[in-house]
Amino acid sequence: AFHQSGPPAPPGFPQETQRPGQQGGPSFGGGDDDWVISPPSSGPGGQGGPGHGGPGQGGYGYPQPGATQAPPGPGGFPQQPQAPQGPATWTATIGPDRDYFMAMMQRSGPEATGLNLPAYSPEQQRRLTGNQLTIGRRRHSTGDTPDIDLSTPPEDPGVSHQHAVLVQQPDGSWAVVDQNSTNGTTVNGSDEPIQPFVPVPLQDGDRVHVGAWTTITIRRG
Repeated sequence: AFHQSGPPAPPGFPQETQRPGQQGGPSFGGGDDDWVISPPSSGPGGQGGPGHGGPGQGGYGYPQPGATQAPPGPGGFPQQPQAPQGPATWTATIGPDRDYFMAMMQRSGPEATGLNLPAYSPEQQRRLTGNQLTIGRRRHSTGDTPDIDLSTPPEDPGVSHQHAVLVQQPDGSWAVVDQNSTNGTTVNGSDEPIQPFVPVPLQDGDRVHVGAWTTITIRRG
């Protein structure tokens, strides 16, 4: 009697070896974007930039390749995040910053020798609402007053009347845009001011420095 071996088992479904749209496309921040922000190489304030482009956060909230994302679910589709960013509450804390003031004095010339850090200046807190908030000093000739007015005593003389703008991003976070101010705007203690009219996305805890001693700390939640 002969032994008939059974028919070969049908081949299983082919395994997916590469899913489209993952690790294959170009990195975020290409030449077609309005601006390029280098990701930080050593955490906030590292050599790559002043603490921008954190995990999963690109210029407009797009995740960067390899950033923190939900693992793929069945069929290769990403799982839905448990808590979308949605309408979060953001606040700004405004006040004098001794470290920033001392660094600014070291960079400035003789014209800054007459500046003194105010002995007492209460911190202001403001909830970020609407699409944008202007930062500057009230113009007495016209009465134009920015949303964050730094002309109240003790007035920061290094702040321009139209210094900068905080702009809400599509994902609900915020970016800062320098309005070609006289003394520039820096972020997270950087020595280099940001480029005028170029939005710089802000993360939770980022510090925006304007004028001679004012720091605006942005916090989420």
